[in-house]
Amino acid sequence: MNEIDKMRNSQLADMSDPEIQKRFEHTKKLLARMRQLSTYDKGYRGMLEELVPGIPETSVICPPFHCDHGDGIRLGAHVFVNANCTFLDGGYITIGAYTLVGPCVQIYTPHHPVDYLERRVPKEYAYPVTIGEDCWIGGGAVICPGVTIGDRCIIGAGSVVTKDIPSDSMAVGNPARVIRALK
Repeated sequence: MNEIDKMRNSQLADMSDPEIQKRFEHTKKLLARMRQLSTYDKGYRGMLEELVPGIPETSVICPPFHCDHGDGIRLGAHVFVNANCTFLDGGYITIGAYTLVGPCVQIYTPHHPVDYLERRVPKEYAYPVTIGEDCWIGGGAVICPGVTIGDRCIIGAGSVVTKDIPSDSMAVGNPARVIRALK
């Protein structure tokens, strides 16, 4: 199993691996070019489709946007990602159809070893994040590695989601907790 496969399968992966470094470089250069454009500019959509292969025509990611790979992001139809979001997609980030992601939302999949000596080497885990359909993720929310948010959820602005949130829930706070059912 190569380092990319390890990364995508939640195994400890070497981030200094030349193939991973090559991917980082390509993504960062593409994102730098995209930051010079708006969603209305000619060429933006083509670059977005290169960054996030298979992105539905009805889904939008507003610049500026930050990610590690791009191809670890899987969006459903009619997803809207507002400006200044950061998606660290070593593990897959899956967002269901009709979900709205507010500005400055951060979604993290990387997780570093707990032991400080192990953190001295450039190795990390990546745990996938899944957000269901018809969700609204409020501005400035942080979604931590390995979290699943069910369908039709609302995550309050500025919340830090550290644990799974069941479908049809409103969750707020740091750490986020469910404050009410939505059905």
